[in-house]
Amino acid sequence: MRKKCLLFAILAAGALSFFAAGSCIGGSDEESTVQSATQVMSEIMSIPEQSIPPSLLGEAYGIAIFPGLLKAGFILGARYGQGVMVVRSKERGWSNPVFFTITGGSVGWQIGAQSTDAILVFRTMRSLDAITSGKFTLGADASVAAGPVGRHAEAGTDIQLKSEILSYSRNRGLFAGVALEGAAMQVDYKANSAFYSMAGLLPMQIFMSAELQAPWVADDLKRVLARYSTQ
Repeated sequence: MRKKCLLFAILAAGALSFFAAGSCIGGSDEESTVQSATQVMSEIMSIPEQSIPPSLLGEAYGIAIFPGLLKAGFILGARYGQGVMVVRSKERGWSNPVFFTITGGSVGWQIGAQSTDAILVFRTMRSLDAITSGKFTLGADASVAAGPVGRHAEAGTDIQLKSEILSYSRNRGLFAGVALEGAAMQVDYKANSAFYSMAGLLPMQIFMSAELQAPWVADDLKRVLARYSTQ
């Protein structure tokens, strides 16, 4: 009995040490998320005939990128993805990223896939004002529609023209517009604090502050977006 107790104590101590070590790696998970978002955007936009039309990116007020959404999270109704969002600066550049989680929604396209990348293009300032309040439901707080694909594609339908947000997904190498009706986006305050090493940051503070210091991966993301959203 004593041996079992001793073994349990050793294992417990090892586990505590492991989690303590993990918690000391400040912002590493968040930096990986930003790097993944940058990679997703680069890969999708590198094939013009299968990408988001640059004209739409050039007119966008904001872009959210969710790399590697997990199918299991959708089936269980739990949080299934983390991503970042950036908005236009006054100088027409891109802001530092704000972290969001995305949950649920009518995403039947995800069934059978291990992971899916999703991109949301925000076309109005009203939709941005709503999303920075904390929690935001696509289709309820702002209209959303599957976005057109291809360099020469235009938002040709009335639904697309009227929609405040255009949504896209990439699954097993296939990229297409997809409806994300009912998906809920929520500000990930913990991730924002870890990434910027500062507690209590609000989304608008991150979006609007030119003095806020961000890890180098944020600059990489902004450079990629600038490259493909220049009209």
